[in-house]
Amino acid sequence: MQSILQLENVSFSYGRAPVFTRVGFSLYPGDFAAVIGSNGTGKSTLIKLILGLLPPATGRITLFGSPLSAFSDYGQIGYLAQGQIRTVQSFPATVAEVVQTGLYPQLGLLRFAKRTHREQVSQALELVGMRQAAGRLVGQLSGGQQQRVMLARVLVNRPQLMILDEPATGIDDQSAASLYALLHDLNRSHNLTILMVTHDVVRSEPFLN
Repeated sequence: MQSILQLENVSFSYGRAPVFTRVGFSLYPGDFAAVIGSNGTGKSTLIKLILGLLPPATGRITLFGSPLSAFSDYGQIGYLAQGQIRTVQSFPATVAEVVQTGLYPQLGLLRFAKRTHREQVSQALELVGMRQAAGRLVGQLSGGQQQRVMLARVLVNRPQLMILDEPATGIDDQSAASLYALLHDLNRSHNLTILMVTHDVVRSEPFLN
């Protein structure tokens, strides 16, 4: 079986300060993996390397069987950055409109959504349990609900690999447990491959088995 993501002996430094050395692991279709560590240990840096935003000092990264330097089909990857809910809390848009912005690679600039695009938005909201909130202003939702909307924004493009950077940051314990349970269900029921980085060992661990 071909791996979706593979790191071999990957190292990275900021100047002379090493962040990590000789990291290696593989993800295959349907895997759910978590990189767990305290803040400042290089977890977000690792994501930037995987997404091609930073070059590794040593080692090799492959995505869907292609070397990172030759990979271009980033539509297969959904990325939820840390703290994204802060960007929508005062945004004057509905839930459906926020999720639709995730279709920019398909829609481009100044193009109206077609019926198929609206159906994709509805299906993504259904996956995260937010379909009934499609017409509500996103700023009226709780933090946990807003994070589900941002997750739907990632899912609307139907990625094969989803990368999450501290997805439960800024939400309460109940909302975090609900979010982790949702990710577990997406992984098991939809065979979605997930890579998550988090320092949230206590809240996330029950859903990683």
